[in-house]
Amino acid sequence: MNIGVDAAAMGMSSAVVAHTNDVNSGYWNPAGLIGIEDGQVAAMHASYFANIAQYDYAAYAKPIDDESAWGISMIRFGVDDILNTTQLIDASGNVDYNRISKFSTADYGFTFSYARKLKFSGLQYGVNSKIIRRVIGDFANSWGFGFDVGIQWKQEDWNFGLMLRDITTTYNVWNINEEEYNKIKGAVVGQNQELPQSTEITMPKAQFGVSKRFDLHNETSLLASGNLNMQFTQTNDLINSNLVSVDPALGLEYNYTDLVFVRAGVGNFQNITQIDNTKKVGFQPNIGLGFRYKGIQIDYALTDLGDQSAALYSNIFSLKVDLSIFK
Repeated sequence: MNIGVDAAAMGMSSAVVAHTNDVNSGYWNPAGLIGIEDGQVAAMHASYFANIAQYDYAAYAKPIDDESAWGISMIRFGVDDILNTTQLIDASGNVDYNRISKFSTADYGFTFSYARKLKFSGLQYGVNSKIIRRVIGDFANSWGFGFDVGIQWKQEDWNFGLMLRDITTTYNVWNINEEEYNKIKGAVVGQNQELPQSTEITMPKAQFGVSKRFDLHNETSLLASGNLNMQFTQTNDLINSNLVSVDPALGLEYNYTDLVFVRAGVGNFQNITQIDNTKKVGFQPNIGLGFRYKGIQIDYALTDLGDQSAALYSNIFSLKVDLSIFK
């Protein structure tokens, strides 16, 4: 749930909390769903770790009336066809390759979003209700739930946004298959002797964003945006303390007549200690490109350009369709 969605947003290093205003707002800031004029659908696919892991996303959103809107989305991050070699050696100590099987591990996130305008001019809010499903083959599975709250305020060409994720903390409760667990309990001496903890807790996070659009010439414009991504614990983020750690992100989008979009961004600033104990600041630069024609928009992003951080770069494609074109 922390990776992000929509190649357009990820090309700007996810610095979109303040100005997001389409079907993908259900993820970034549900308050932005107010910007939808008719039904919209979106989809995205990305491969991670040299195509080992697959990341997929789909969403739908629609206005309820002039004052409110709703949306639903689904995310899956999974690794399929993992070789299960836990039974490779039989009780007599013989290696039997016929005892190898395959399994998948996947995380699912289902989000239900609602947004509404407030009476104060330019102010709107949104709420997410999330259901988390995690499956590790036949070994274990879990269910979880959580809530997000987002606010946006628009003042002329300026946009401000605040997204509070997992505000009540998000709980996942695991169900361990003890029969499968007992099969591997004695595989390594001194390990796997006790069942894992059955509860996971995701702590709250906050994102504050500001953006401004600059009108250029010949129906072109430039959107500049920034995010402060906050965790309420000490991490390796660029700014960190016992109270809060802050990772800034900056993004730019050049818009040519609402037809072609060129994007760039930089984020994920981390303090890195190298092997020789010297320190450096790692960061993640992203670039992106988008095309829109008659309500159909296709976007592409190349993330972690130049491998400045520890992650591997990924090619991300997404599609967004305004359903009004079918009327």
